[in-house]
Amino acid sequence: MGDSEYLVEVNNLRKRFNVRHERRATLKRVVTRLFRPYPHEALWALDGISLSLKSGEILGLIGVNGSGKSTLLRLIGGIYVPTEGEVIVQAHVGALFELETGFSPELSGMDNIFLSGALMGYSGAQIREALPRVAEMVELDGFLEVPVKAYSSGMKFRLGFGIAMAFRPQVLLVDEVMAAADEAFQRKAYRKLRAARDSGAGIMLVSHEMDAIRSHCDRVVWLADGRIRAEGATGEVLEAYLGEIGPENANNSNTQTGK
Repeated sequence: MGDSEYLVEVNNLRKRFNVRHERRATLKRVVTRLFRPYPHEALWALDGISLSLKSGEILGLIGVNGSGKSTLLRLIGGIYVPTEGEVIVQAHVGALFELETGFSPELSGMDNIFLSGALMGYSGAQIREALPRVAEMVELDGFLEVPVKAYSSGMKFRLGFGIAMAFRPQVLLVDEVMAAADEAFQRKAYRKLRAARDSGAGIMLVSHEMDAIRSHCDRVVWLADGRIRAEGATGEVLEAYLGEIGPENANNSNTQTGK
């Protein structure tokens, strides 16, 4: 780790996507577009974001879908490349995004553990050393030898969470996947996150479940239209957020388009 006190630093981060406007294809349009491309519109998913993540904290990211939360996590995780600005990560990153991410459905859960570990850069010996921790966390018993394509959403979450936590990353990115688990495993997962925080890890948690944000996050950042609307103590930011969108809409804000 470098000299900075932060595990993650994001400085004036901007991310642009080029959105293509396309109507229903016809033979005439297909031929025409060979010579005249479809028009594009620049969409700034993030526009000047600066924030940091310290060791030993859980940082909540809130905001309606389309506000840039998932894009931010993917930039920190190295999936996307910034258009402008910089992301500085001082430690190994573990990520839990969509339930299908990183899994090969034809392979068994056990094979996917080895595949995911290898993709994260771990050796075979390191993966085998982590296997008991994965098995303890996921509680899938004999299903580890079953192809992942036969797993329910909850089972996929268990496997992904177990893999993400077993290698003890110093930075963990969790993007709106907790709802896939049953209540008992959610409680276990949050206990594991708090234990990781208490051991010095930094965690970024995206969720539309305001009760979970209130219960587990040390700080909160509210994103709106790709910018930071508010940042600070959990209770204060949640009060401002819920005051604007209404408590009745808080847990339904994931029904809008995008993230």
